[in-house]
Amino acid sequence: MRHLKNVIPALLLLFMPLSSGAQILGDTFAIRIITRGMQNIYNFRFGEAGEASDSLAVLYPGHPVIDLFDGMRVYWENFPLLPTSDATLQFENLMRRCIDKSEKETAPSPAYEAEYLLTRMCARGLLLLFYADNDMSGNVIPLAASTYRPLMLSFGYTSRCTDFYYFTGVYNYYRDAYPQVYPVYKAVAFMFPPGDMQLGLRQLEECGQTSIALRAEAYFILSWIRLNFERDAEEALPLLLHLVDSYPNNPLYRICYIKNLLLLKRYGEAEEVLERYRADRNLFYSSVVPVLEGIIQEKKYFNTELAFSNYKTGVSALSAFGAYGNEYAAYGYYGLSRLAALAGNNHERRNYRRQAQSLAEFRDITFDD
Repeated sequence: MRHLKNVIPALLLLFMPLSSGAQILGDTFAIRIITRGMQNIYNFRFGEAGEASDSLAVLYPGHPVIDLFDGMRVYWENFPLLPTSDATLQFENLMRRCIDKSEKETAPSPAYEAEYLLTRMCARGLLLLFYADNDMSGNVIPLAASTYRPLMLSFGYTSRCTDFYYFTGVYNYYRDAYPQVYPVYKAVAFMFPPGDMQLGLRQLEECGQTSIALRAEAYFILSWIRLNFERDAEEALPLLLHLVDSYPNNPLYRICYIKNLLLLKRYGEAEEVLERYRADRNLFYSSVVPVLEGIIQEKKYFNTELAFSNYKTGVSALSAFGAYGNEYAAYGYYGLSRLAALAGNNHERRNYRRQAQSLAEFRDITFDD
């Protein structure tokens, strides 16, 4: 929030609760700070987000939500956060400290359990996301195992705070959908209570519409499900358009929106978005762009030479991002395989195809048609 520290009346601070045991979920003033601060984080306005963090630290010194907020800011300010990033240790320490604080047995009375559980689940969720996106399975497994109990507790708090619908929605959907896509996990899934995919989708929609802090996350995971699990690009498009309109500076949301347009063969619109944000200097975004432009050159203009050059440039640049860049590198290799087939080079076609398949998580999203 711009110049937030200068507009909070000093006298108001004298009457605000200054205890780490104070209940943020019951403080509409603090919720406004958090909501606007989150909007600034997702929109890459980190200076304003820092001011929100400073204000929360004055109102609620020592509260774990401050560590969570700062960790989210570090995560997005260094997007994409990689195991080799300079800020990784800082991020992990903030998330672990948040989890430790929110899990203390001496934490506030039952009246405050909801906000401490929500803070704990957000920190665990973001840490799991970081580990999973970077293929750090050795970190994912123990953290996921210790997250199961607080996740189950979340089901009892949705009536108090609709942000909990994010966690219940993800569980309800993925518990049943993931083993369908990856049958090897069916035996493991039977160890957990059954989910409900349609209920999960409804809960994520409710979270996206009404939650305090997790609206963007709910819309994004919904779009991810629609695109990759449900194969429904039409349903995903308005969700991603909303995110791009709400957070135009966020390169991840923009990349996914352009991918969605390309899957719908709306090449002109995708090209317009790419041109509009040509000046974006985020390194991951600028590495993905050649792959997206390669698809446009191949599919819209039938310019195989330029498409080949773009694909080559993209897969080379994305190698710097390790597992995080695999999805879009796979699209580049699928494109190179198609171009090799057009050239009658079956050896390269098979080689590029194998490379794509080794990187792709959803192997039937290839842009072949």
